Amino acid sequence: MSLFDSPLFKDAFDQLERAAGTMGLDPNIAERLKYPKRALTVSVPIRLDDGTVKTFMGYRVQHNMTIGPGKGGIRFHPKVDLSETAALAMLMTFKCALVGLPLGGAKGGISVDPNELSRQELQALTRRYATEINMIVGPSIDIPAPDIGTDGQTMAWFMDTYSQLKGYTVPGVVTGKPISVGGSLGRAESTGKGVAYCINFAAKKLGMEINSKTAVAIHGFGKVGVPAAEDLAAQGARIVAISDVSGAIYKESGLDIKECVDWVKDRRFLKDYDAPGVEHITNEQLLTCPCDVLIPAAIDGVITEENAGEVKAKIVAEGANGPCSRGAIDILTENGSFIIPDILCNAGGVIVSYFEWVQGLQNFFWDLDQINGKLHDILKDAFENVYECSKTYNVDMKRAAMIGALRRLERAMRLRGLFPA
Repeated sequence: MSLFDSPLFKDAFDQLERAAGTMGLDPNIAERLKYPKRALTVSVPIRLDDGTVKTFMGYRVQHNMTIGPGKGGIRFHPKVDLSETAALAMLMTFKCALVGLPLGGAKGGISVDPNELSRQELQALTRRYATEINMIVGPSIDIPAPDIGTDGQTMAWFMDTYSQLKGYTVPGVVTGKPISVGGSLGRAESTGKGVAYCINFAAKKLGMEINSKTAVAIHGFGKVGVPAAEDLAAQGARIVAISDVSGAIYKESGLDIKECVDWVKDRRFLKDYDAPGVEHITNEQLLTCPCDVLIPAAIDGVITEENAGEVKAKIVAEGANGPCSRGAIDILTENGSFIIPDILCNAGGVIVSYFEWVQGLQNFFWDLDQINGKLHDILKDAFENVYECSKTYNVDMKRAAMIGALRRLERAMRLRGLFPA
């Protein structure tokens, strides 16, 4: 597969070119940012519980590491391929640059449905993958983290495998670990909490208040959607719709979020959820249901030119990476929706991953109030910078965020120069 095949890569490439043209980015810098620094493809054979051997394809892509070590999650999903991984690595470069972290962009994954594997098979898969890519990761090289289909347990297996290969414990090789093996407080909910913070920043700009009159719809009730829902519900917002892979549920007066969280924690699908006044709808219908805030927090490419015109939300908060296509962004903006771009909106995860990395290097850990306070302040500064950039260049927030990221990358890349000269 070519790097340029996936819609997500084409969209990221297009975002780069549009922002570069608007800001007058040095064409030599733009040329370098179009391609990843390094892309590794590996086969990951494991022995299944029935004794047969099955091979899965795995990837790790490092896009740009001018500002610091690579940073990006590991995704276990059937649709993982080289092009998607390269696109996500590119977006990580821009995300880290935008929020001012001393990190570059990377991403990894395996083409697999983790729901079809047992715990032992998943452990074998993770350990073999860690072995295959161990030469290009490390605390000063590239630091993976959880993503779709992976979690703290996955990171613990990865860290242990890497440590066995090195001969000593290396907790800093990954972030998103359980607390007992060097993880950070606040990491698990950080992406969703960051989404909620950004929604509040946007609401203030629009003269809105997050209260009982605020209707919120969340496409993807998982690692990002759940903490975002909990934070917004705690402020009084009505979470009127949520979804998972099985379908969506809707209730105009607001869902009982605690009950919904307990339901999905028991690994039950929303299609089977039943409560008074709850209506079952499709994931597609959720995206266009009546609401003030829409959070696409599942996968990329769910809001397109075909359905963007039907979106009713005043605020569209991109909790997932690339949930809105370029054409959809234009339609949403034209129709008056305020878009919080993915590289800003869902940056909470990488920010607290950075905190975990720093705490691990220092062997000194912070309390939850410190972590959430620092997360809020970093996102607030980044949001204000993007908002001002959108006014300066008279562009939508999506392009403004990219311009903000490219400004920092351009300065750093100019100072470091090109080797060999």
